[in-house]
Amino acid sequence: MKKTLLLLSGLICIATLSFAQKKKAILPPEFAYKKSEVEANMRFIAADELLGRRTGELGNQVAARFIAEQFRKFGVKPVPGGAASATIPNNAYYQNVPFDKMNAPGDGEIVANAETMKSGRDWILMSGGATDITAPLVYAGYGLENTGKSWDDYKGLDVKGKIVLVQSGTPDVQTPAEIVASSAEKRKLAVEKGAIAVIELFNAPIPWNVVTRFFAGEKMGLADTDQKATQDIPHAWVNGKEANLTRSLRGVSEVKFKTAGRKSQLINSYNVVGYIEGTDPKLKEEYVLVSAHYDHVGVGKQGGQAYTAEDSIFNGARDNAFGVVALLAAAESFAKNPPKRSVLIVALTAEEVGLLGSKYYAAHPLLPLNKCIFNINSDGAGYNDTTIVAVMGLERTGAKDEIEKAAKAFGLGVFAEPSPEQGLFDRSDNVSFAKEGIPAPTISPGFKEFNGDIMKNYHQVSDNPETIDFDYLLKFAKTITYAARLIADRATAPQWIKGDKYEEAGKKLYGK
Repeated sequence: MKKTLLLLSGLICIATLSFAQKKKAILPPEFAYKKSEVEANMRFIAADELLGRRTGELGNQVAARFIAEQFRKFGVKPVPGGAASATIPNNAYYQNVPFDKMNAPGDGEIVANAETMKSGRDWILMSGGATDITAPLVYAGYGLENTGKSWDDYKGLDVKGKIVLVQSGTPDVQTPAEIVASSAEKRKLAVEKGAIAVIELFNAPIPWNVVTRFFAGEKMGLADTDQKATQDIPHAWVNGKEANLTRSLRGVSEVKFKTAGRKSQLINSYNVVGYIEGTDPKLKEEYVLVSAHYDHVGVGKQGGQAYTAEDSIFNGARDNAFGVVALLAAAESFAKNPPKRSVLIVALTAEEVGLLGSKYYAAHPLLPLNKCIFNINSDGAGYNDTTIVAVMGLERTGAKDEIEKAAKAFGLGVFAEPSPEQGLFDRSDNVSFAKEGIPAPTISPGFKEFNGDIMKNYHQVSDNPETIDFDYLLKFAKTITYAARLIADRATAPQWIKGDKYEEAGKKLYGK
């Protein structure tokens, strides 16, 4: 009897040990991801040698190549059907994104009501060649139509052969990124209507001297290869916060517009795209999009902030090598152990110049957008709380439980909607997908408000790998990956909360 009990006890121990080993073995690969991996990736992506990863320049191209070769190493596949760039055909991970790179504007003046407004002081030429015209001025609201809203700013207006005056941004959003993104659309629409110039009253909550310092230098926009004329008509941003300038423009019927123009050249940058097929025979037709931008602001004067001869490189460790490291962790983990739905990994270019890489991808998707159930975007200015992740859109996008569960698994809390006055949801690449209807939060390194800790490194030369908490970066990367996995494994797709401003776009996209 004693031998029998001993034998049973031994069998129970073996069974218990075997069960424990099996239970441990089923944890997904992100749980075993190592600090050495995130540190090595961070130290490369934010290295001095990449010279701030400015869109279209060599350091940006090196970062794109590094990400693509990591995809290849992990076994992540190119998108079915091919994302190959015509410019670099041997890299099927690249989606070519064409840009017009414009030099600083020349001299110019706008004259209205006998008041002369000088280029570089009162206004900035955003695009267009040399011109000297005097023409009628027509006010056209925000200069938009067919927006899905209740307005059509060109209804009843004849702007052919005239100068169009418009407000900046949209009635919903006045963030700098949205103003930049919508400006190109306003110019294109004005050309289609026959206008010969556009004057836009810039009215974002940013000091005008900051605007002129940032935009009066070298500038980039998406190249419109089909309608080159949209680049040729002059398009000016006027200081809309100056009441006398606004009154001068709104109260006249004719304006003189003279400018030496901005010279431009066509350059290319790349979204880097990888695909992991899901395991479920039916659900794999849908996918989760994981995104992060890899560009930053460059070197010296390009960065727009203080620098010295000893350190002039804006490395962008927090913004956004942090997110790219998380994206690479997701790529490696999903390649080893795919979830039920497929996963699309997209490293985006040109976020820093107006969310242009994501805007281009949303307009030229490599997989149908209506098969994308969710976008987890990772971006940030910095962190001051390593016990949390910050989420813009946590309560709005239908995957709160999964995001909180993922963070908790690695000892982190979740803080929703930090600094709501900043309008952060609409200031990162997620908004390009949200506008299409895809639930799309941004997960950022931990912070609750913008303060000195954040601004100390945001777009500063001090934002380099040596200042990063790598233990926290590891937890952050694991959280992004596990959250994406949990969402990809859901039985049903997340949805916008009722009444959200992007809910209607979602219904249209998914046919609900």
